Amino acid sequence: MKKKIIRRSQQGSHELPQTLHPVLQRIYATRNILSAQDLNNSLQALPRVGSLRGLKAAVEILHGALRQQQRILVVGDFDVDGATSCATAVRALRMLGAKDVTYLVPNRFEYGYGLTPEIVAVALHQHPAVIVTVDNGISSVDGVAAATRAGIKVVITDHHLPGAVLPQADAIVNPNQMGCEFPSKNLAGVGVVFYVMLALRAHLREAAWFEAQGMPEPNLAVLLDLVALGTVADVVPFDAVNRILVAQGVARIRQGNCNAGISALLNIAGRKPNRLVAQDLGFAVGPRLNAAGRLSDMSLGIECLLSDDPQAASAMAARLDVLNQERREIESQMQEQALVNLAAMELEQAQEGLPNSICLFDNTWHQGVIGILASRIKDRFHRPVIVFALSNQGEIKGSARSVPGLHIRDALDAVAAHNPGLLTKFGGHAMAAGLTLRLEDFVAFRTAFDLEVSRHLGADDLHGIVYSDGELGHADLTLDLAETLRNGGPWGQGFPEPAFDGVFDVLSLRVVGEKHLKMTLKHLHGVKVIDAIGFNMLESALPRDSTRLHLVYRLDVNEYRGERSPQLIIEYMQPA
Repeated sequence: MKKKIIRRSQQGSHELPQTLHPVLQRIYATRNILSAQDLNNSLQALPRVGSLRGLKAAVEILHGALRQQQRILVVGDFDVDGATSCATAVRALRMLGAKDVTYLVPNRFEYGYGLTPEIVAVALHQHPAVIVTVDNGISSVDGVAAATRAGIKVVITDHHLPGAVLPQADAIVNPNQMGCEFPSKNLAGVGVVFYVMLALRAHLREAAWFEAQGMPEPNLAVLLDLVALGTVADVVPFDAVNRILVAQGVARIRQGNCNAGISALLNIAGRKPNRLVAQDLGFAVGPRLNAAGRLSDMSLGIECLLSDDPQAASAMAARLDVLNQERREIESQMQEQALVNLAAMELEQAQEGLPNSICLFDNTWHQGVIGILASRIKDRFHRPVIVFALSNQGEIKGSARSVPGLHIRDALDAVAAHNPGLLTKFGGHAMAAGLTLRLEDFVAFRTAFDLEVSRHLGADDLHGIVYSDGELGHADLTLDLAETLRNGGPWGQGFPEPAFDGVFDVLSLRVVGEKHLKMTLKHLHGVKVIDAIGFNMLESALPRDSTRLHLVYRLDVNEYRGERSPQLIIEYMQPA
């Protein structure tokens, strides 16, 4: 394991309730939580619906489709955000009185991402009057034009960054489009479509729609478990809005008000709904759902989320679990090959070391798994990484992951501007993006990308930094504090789960599950013994003569055979 810098977060001033645990007060103060109001996770604290640009046009189109009972086709994406967005839209529209709602999700291996002209051609067989995109569409200029020529109205709901040219859709709802005053630019795709459905319900209420239909006004809060799952899995920043959406969704799941599909996925992952935290959605549910889109067809995941039959949902969750196991095996093989390639690269460039960016390609790699591999390599070498796999017709597709200091989508935009024709297409966020280019241009792109990265990142930026919330005394390593920290979230991207650092003596160490380190530790300044585990930390990562370690860790709850005890989850370790 490469040595990293341990940096303690700086605490700001705050006016937090004194009833909070002092450690939790300290943690909140480093995350810009300055008052009790900042901890208000009630639905009433959400910003008003109408501040999203494009909502009025979107709800009028959807109201018209409901009035005439026209077919509405939801076009989704093949990741968890796309699947939950699709399920949210379909469920909400049906709850609001739509009797003809279908969905279509592109297969990544046949059609690629978004509302392409090819997907529109497939959609035409379903004869929709309105297409609603979820978690995609903002870059679908040609696809929207094809739908418009066919006489289909298009409502785009998306959260990705728009390009220089917007599609000529009938309505665009995206907090990141120019002129949108919505206070959060960090909504996931599922958050955007949830807001659209809230706005549609308000519009229908004013139009006396529910009375005319003889139906009660639906409670759309039942969809918040889907919203929470998609928001966590898409790793969007946990600003105030996203924290509320996730907190509300997690609370509903804990209370037993859970989507049958999510319940089945939690069950097969061995997670108890009544003890659920946001991280469980990201690490247990998300990967199993994602496996469908990575290896097969995300329709299986969407059907699981749309099912109200626990038995059917369980059967689909079992199939998703098998796919996820297969995904893990493929990922492991790809990671092994990637590390061999990087070791050879380091050997060749022994004097200079690795470049400021890493671009990898292997013609045997699975297109659906390159995003995970890019994340793994980025975490290990702490520099922007793009992993490519063969697509079709002489093209390769890449999945990019970045580090702080480099906006990856803007970097790709700059490369495209300075090298016309080099990129076939690209899009994404600050920390993650996707792109396509010709196989013959891989080497030229790698050079151009590294040149652009070097404009933004220097040697100091390429050191891995592990952030700590400071030290815990030995008396703080308790089950009560572990529970307090678990429930103090929701924790997520930009609002990280608390991590601490300290020096411990190693009393025992063994390898479990072939790649995890299980330890018994003693705090340097106390006599208390505590268990710890380092996931995916091979024994070779630790010098054999190290009996005293400086650790960065999370204080968590270990539940084994009905017994609950505090446990350290090791994030990073080095000899003390």
